Amino acid sequence: MLEVAFRHDFPGLSLDVAFQAPGGVTALFGPSGCGKSTAINAIAGLLRPDQGRIALDGRVLFDGRTNLSPQARRIGCVFQDARLFPHMTVAANLRYPSRWRRGAARDFDRITGMLALEPLLHRRPGTLSGGERQRVAIGRALLSDPALLVMDEPLAALDEARKAEIMPWLERLRDEIRLPILYVSHSVPEVLRLATTVVLMRQGRVVHSGPLAAILADPELAPQLGAREAGALIRATVEAREPDGMVRVATAGGPMLLPGLDLAPGQALRLRILAHEVILAREAPRGLSALNLLPVTVTCVEGGLVQLALGQGAQHERMLAQVTLRSVKALELQPGTACHAIVKSVSVLPS
Repeated sequence: MLEVAFRHDFPGLSLDVAFQAPGGVTALFGPSGCGKSTAINAIAGLLRPDQGRIALDGRVLFDGRTNLSPQARRIGCVFQDARLFPHMTVAANLRYPSRWRRGAARDFDRITGMLALEPLLHRRPGTLSGGERQRVAIGRALLSDPALLVMDEPLAALDEARKAEIMPWLERLRDEIRLPILYVSHSVPEVLRLATTVVLMRQGRVVHSGPLAAILADPELAPQLGAREAGALIRATVEAREPDGMVRVATAGGPMLLPGLDLAPGQALRLRILAHEVILAREAPRGLSALNLLPVTVTCVEGGLVQLALGQGAQHERMLAQVTLRSVKALELQPGTACHAIVKSVSVLPS
């Protein structure tokens, strides 16, 4: 657990940042200039705040009496530009932070294998693509034996092709290394694919922090990720492949059918359902081409965004539907209203 609470004044911007980051990937999300990079500089020890407290797993990194050096904080950093030593080979860059650490050779083989860096070891940074340089930068950060990995918009300097190249490695890093990661971004697609927790920032302040799924299904908070990003991120498990090639998955609200994907029974998924892809009906409709119809209960109405409870008890999840104000009135939608959600389309993300 990373605990952050500090204040710092710059000309034209006062930062008052407070949040907790559990395990997994915590994304600091907000527009440029809102204080995201400054926050991670304070966490990494590159900036001394005016006041506050920063602790990692109970170990104080900064408070009124303590201010550990960046080297003593055990935080690995990856920036927009890879910041590799141009005169060194990839192998030398990778070994630099771990050259005196016991067990470094074993970790070197493991990390270079996981990031597929072996073919690059004898090359120099100037001969690498942008995606390859970032993979090396990630490997170097991991070989410093960090307790926390901080990534400051690591894909911002890459074109779309290089982003597509590096993203699977970031997902693998999240799933296999299981190291807490603080990920700074203003890219909604990156946050959706990688994050488990989101810290929303605006003008030097934390607006809200919490699980990504909860924020996406909150009618007040979801629009802050983008007008068309409101929706749901719900858990699902593959049950079986139907005779016609469709895949049946189990969700908190009942079974859903997905197009013929290469998914194995028992595989865990996250389903992304956008609010504008959901239609509401007070009665179970008949004669529809849509395949996924889920019983839901209205929990909140904010303008045309309707929050819905999917399933019952502790396992229930939230989703959103975007309808017109005329429809809210015509259907008499209010907390407690039972209805049916017709899901027009679904995106599948790795669990």
